Amino acid sequence: MLTKDLIKRVRRLEITTRKVVSTLLAGQYHSVFKGRGMAFSEVRQYQPGDEVRTIDWNVTARMNDAYVKVFSEERELTVMLLVDVSASEQFGSQSRFKSEVAAELVAQIAFSAIANNDRVGLVLFSDKVEKVIPPKKGKKHVLRVVSDILAFKPTGKGTEISAGLTYLSQAAKRKTVAFLISDFMGERYEQAMRIVSRKHDLVPVIVEDPLELAFPSLGIVDFEDPETGQRITVDTRNPRIRGRFKVAMDTRKQERTRYFRKLKLDFIELKAGEEHGLALQRFFRRRSRRLGA
Repeated sequence: MLTKDLIKRVRRLEITTRKVVSTLLAGQYHSVFKGRGMAFSEVRQYQPGDEVRTIDWNVTARMNDAYVKVFSEERELTVMLLVDVSASEQFGSQSRFKSEVAAELVAQIAFSAIANNDRVGLVLFSDKVEKVIPPKKGKKHVLRVVSDILAFKPTGKGTEISAGLTYLSQAAKRKTVAFLISDFMGERYEQAMRIVSRKHDLVPVIVEDPLELAFPSLGIVDFEDPETGQRITVDTRNPRIRGRFKVAMDTRKQERTRYFRKLKLDFIELKAGEEHGLALQRFFRRRSRRLGA
């Protein structure tokens, strides 16, 4: 049952998301995600400039006039949202947790999808698949997807990205557009990602918090890993400690980026506090240029 607070959050998110979709993302989603192919639509009389190869010779012979076949794009797509709900997502040094940023991004993608009559499904995962909502169309369905992300309480704490990817590989029979939304704190997901990318249009979305990339001098601080519970005390005034941390995070990011590019994946990097509607718009433009090249 939805609480009044959750209903307000979902409603507020719907209003802000629809505004972003209509003002920033209109048409861009459609142009960068193609349908399953071209399907025969009708025949019509030949017009100067028509491609000769589209002439329907059977109809032409029967009607004693040139007719061409007309094809239309089979537009309907299935968009799967694979969302990390591990304990590390419940962190945020800005105004929102990473989990809230992910929910807002999911709403923007989902509303863009249903505006193009596509189906949207959801897979929530931690160190296992926590919940699955099969793909459907419509506003009511998207609101359920958004409310489930905001309200869901996972039983697992760890991050096992391959769990969500493996489920998609086994469950999705047709090609889908799959947004993989995570902070990518997990390990050993490369093989599962390679398998999924061969069949599906996989788009990794990295949700990061600035404090996870480089922390400031805050004195002596107790850190706790939300997934393992491991605690450590760090003197953040020490520039060598801060430097080693930043190098480690930069190295992780560079290795991840190299792997995504090796698989020729378009990906989105989103920092908490950033306007994610603009991040999506940049992604659509970048992908559009690549596809048009």
